[in-house]
Formats: sequence, C-alpha cells, structure tokens
Amino acid sequence: MITVLRLGHRFERDKRISTHICLTARAFGADEVVFDVRDERVEDSVKRITDEWGGNFKVNFTENYKDFIKNFDGVRVHLTMYGLQVNDIIREISDKVSKRKNLLIIAGGQKVDAEVYFLTDYNVAIGNQPHSEVAALAVFLDKFFEGKETQKKFNGKIEVIPKAQGKEVLKKANI
Repeated sequence: MITVLRLGHRFERDKRISTHICLTARAFGADEVVFDVRDERVEDSVKRITDEWGGNFKVNFTENYKDFIKNFDGVRVHLTMYGLQVNDIIREISDKVSKRKNLLIIAGGQKVDAEVYFLTDYNVAIGNQPHSEVAALAVFLDKFFEGKETQKKFNGKIEVIPKAQGKEVLKKANI
C-alpha cells in the first residue's frame, strides 16, 4: 500500500495543486492521498476522475498528521529539497518497502514543521533546487516503480488508445 500524505493544503491557494498531487499519485501507482485538512472540493474532483477513469484510489483525511506519521506501519519518506538524492537512496528504500509492504510519501505544500524531518525514515530530494511537490512526487514514484507504473491498467469507463498521431478515446458502457 502506498499512501501520500499531503501537508499544508490551503483552501483557495492550493485547490488545483492538491488535486494534481492526487492525480499524479493515482496515475503513478499510489493507493491513496491523506490530507491534513478536509477539502471536499478536492475529494469530489478526484472521486469523479476515479469513477470515470478507473482504479481504487482514495482520498482520506487525518486530524493529527504527526500522529499519522508516527503510527504509520511501513517506510516513511519525506520529499524535500534538503534530503538525500533520490538516485543514491531509491534502491535502499525499495528494498525496505519490499520487506515492510507499506510506503508513506510526505509531500508538503508550504513550509513543513521541522519535526517532520525527524519523524521519517528518509528525507529524499529530487534535486536540491526549489520545484513543485507534484514534480517531486512524480519523479519519486517513477523511480520507485522503475517506470513500470505507466503501464498500469485502470479498467475505467474511459480509456485512451495510444496513437502516434491524433487522439482516440474509448468510452465503455456499464462498467
């Protein structure tokens, strides 16, 4: 089970970016995103997409993210530009996850409380420059799954048929 914990969602400012965290997590192999605040607009948007495009992705909420991190039964990874380089540590993380089964990936939206750096097993950087948490999540998951996550089948009502030119979308009835 792969869980993404989204910290620091600000209602008006982060609606789109938090939705993109969810869409990226879903498309790149995570099972759920947990938020530290409830925003039903994000939850409803992601539910609609999952209903149409398929999969079993969930959006959940926690009232105490520090307890959530502390009590998580698995490997805890915090994505931060101050961490160890992903290429240097990804194999070790993958090996630990294969033994412990569960992975928590923490993606902050605003400045993250310093305690988070000490509650995790790994602080991982996708480069040491400022960039989007959506990009960091996508790169981390792609490296974790060695690119195989892009071949996942979602069995949704809508499916894109890959083409070299043009667009083809298959809309299935009664799924």
